[in-house]
Amino acid sequence: MIAEKSPYLRQHAHNPVDWYPWGEEALAKARREDRPIFLSIGYSTCHWCHVMERESFMHPDTARLLNEHFVPIKVDREERPDLDHLYMTAVQAMTGTGGWPLTVFLTPQLEPFFGGTYFPRINRWGRPGLDTLLAHIDEQWTSRRGQLNEIAASVTEMLRRHGSRVAETAQSSVDAELGLTSQTLDDAFHTLRRTFDERWGGFGSAPKFPAPHQLRFLLRYGRRAQEPQAFEMVQRTLEAMAAGGIHDHLEGGFHRYSTDERWLVPHFEKMLYDQAGLALAYLEAWLVTHDETLRFVTEDILSYVRTRLTDPQGGFCSAEDADSEGAEGTFYVWTSDEIDLHLGRELGERFRRSFDVTPEGNWEGHNVLHRIALRPPLDADLIAACRRLREIRARRTRPQRDEKIIVAWNGYMISAFARAGRAFAEPAYLAAAASAASFIEAHLWSAGRLLRHYHDGAATVPAYLEDYAYLGQGLLDLFEATFAANHLEAAVRIAGELRRLFERPGGGFAFTGTDAEPLPAPILDIHDGALPSGNSVAALFLQRLGHLLGDTSLEACGRAAITAFREDLAGSPTSHLALAAALDFALGPVSEITIAAPAGDAMPAAAPAPAGDASVPARAAAADLLRVVAERYLPNVVLALHAGEGAGLESLIPRLASQPAIEGQATAYVCRQYACLLPVTDAQSLAAQLEGH
Repeated sequence: MIAEKSPYLRQHAHNPVDWYPWGEEALAKARREDRPIFLSIGYSTCHWCHVMERESFMHPDTARLLNEHFVPIKVDREERPDLDHLYMTAVQAMTGTGGWPLTVFLTPQLEPFFGGTYFPRINRWGRPGLDTLLAHIDEQWTSRRGQLNEIAASVTEMLRRHGSRVAETAQSSVDAELGLTSQTLDDAFHTLRRTFDERWGGFGSAPKFPAPHQLRFLLRYGRRAQEPQAFEMVQRTLEAMAAGGIHDHLEGGFHRYSTDERWLVPHFEKMLYDQAGLALAYLEAWLVTHDETLRFVTEDILSYVRTRLTDPQGGFCSAEDADSEGAEGTFYVWTSDEIDLHLGRELGERFRRSFDVTPEGNWEGHNVLHRIALRPPLDADLIAACRRLREIRARRTRPQRDEKIIVAWNGYMISAFARAGRAFAEPAYLAAAASAASFIEAHLWSAGRLLRHYHDGAATVPAYLEDYAYLGQGLLDLFEATFAANHLEAAVRIAGELRRLFERPGGGFAFTGTDAEPLPAPILDIHDGALPSGNSVAALFLQRLGHLLGDTSLEACGRAAITAFREDLAGSPTSHLALAAALDFALGPVSEITIAAPAGDAMPAAAPAPAGDASVPARAAAADLLRVVAERYLPNVVLALHAGEGAGLESLIPRLASQPAIEGQATAYVCRQYACLLPVTDAQSLAAQLEGH
């Protein structure tokens, strides 16, 4: 394990358990010795993974049972999401629940016959102890092998049926229309409204997850249906989260989820993908409302990512752990006395009132900082107090950072930085997005194949559907913020490879590429989890790119993914809200906007040319027209800047040839549902045309 690139696998290098990474050596040993496989799946910042390691995998008795009777294999779910997805589906089918650490027992043929999540070492809390379980399964393997094989065959057949069921549905509808209407979007909204927590925001009860794709769907729906309740639900939730302890008020960013309904006490790990999704949710809500509090939180998240999760070479690291000094949350919490010691009595008292710090604490005798009221904004003294406490906190033992640079999560974050850079006219955000894109281009391609992640100078695992889909989406967002041809060319390349490696005959996409290692059953990624599903992201990305380029085959491919999974979407729309967003785009209307800049103008501040990129001539008179688009919430719009011949875009976007700057003036062209409005040359006229788009 010590030679592995995964930080999670290396964390277990010194366990007395004789761990193997997933690979032929371990699988051949299981077949040769006819032993069951003990498969343990987790990730480096998983709190309960750490607990199970300390309790069980470091214990000599547990290690002896595993080493003598099983082939123990460790898998990093972030490195191998295909294995995680497959065996998580199996455990959820067998037990009705899932999560991490994921514990699965397999036959040597890789078929699962028993599983669960966290097991204590000894029997407690109504859970069987791992030692008891290992002894029992060893006895069953010896004396009742036939029964275990029957269970394994049954579970594996279920996994295969799941894949083939969707394939059959897709095949039967390949030539059909979408087969869905806006009623599906209505159904999703009404379900979310029924489960909405009117007091604290969010959906359901504790624990509460941020689920930014829920909020982003509601923004889309609110615009389509002109439904003020949708916007109100989003605003209430975003404000409650921003005030709560799930938000790091000293350094920015959000923790993984809240253990309570109030967003007060978090599970303290910080994941890159949560920062990306929440930055987009806060940004889009700002575009709707122009509420400066929402802008502040967006920039607060991005500042945290730039400061703490950005690799020196430009990529974005995966996460920061929940634990430090052997316990969860130690880095983040405070006592009342500590506040007064570092701030003085007078300012300390004001700070304690503002952040609800009490002598008894709100979590295990300590205080998780949270705002009593989000408004009014903090004054200069309280801002200085936060800065002082941040400096004090920096002296503590910081949680470990997971240095893996995962393509899918980086693509998601590229979208967030690119879209914020465009909306706020902030070149530093665009530079962060472009730097991450350049890092991926330089380090995560091999022989024409995108790779999953980079760590310690190496990348080896082939990328999955979500990596291609999220990266394509990020590059497209970066193009629409900078209009640099190289980003659009890269997005087109990604789209072609995505279709070549993952497209299924009846529509939609497989999770693994056609060149992937064979597994016991096919894997389909259609349900939204912590991240929107790969199929959903691909469906929207390909439609957007198709509209921008005028490529109907790309658009049709994206729509076919919706059609392929229409029964899943119609049956449970809130489990597929990112696919519902793709449906919203497919139902239209979709607008194509071109801003044509006259020769000799400088590029607007919102879209600086990348350093050394001669493909984007300097243009600036179009700035006002671009700001009209950039500062509005327009989810079903694609945008291009026509900077004249030689800018490198005419061959990619043919319509630009017929959309020049008129009489030397910056000109806006708006086309909607294959019909174009009259070109306009002033911001006010463009704003009028965009009303209702």
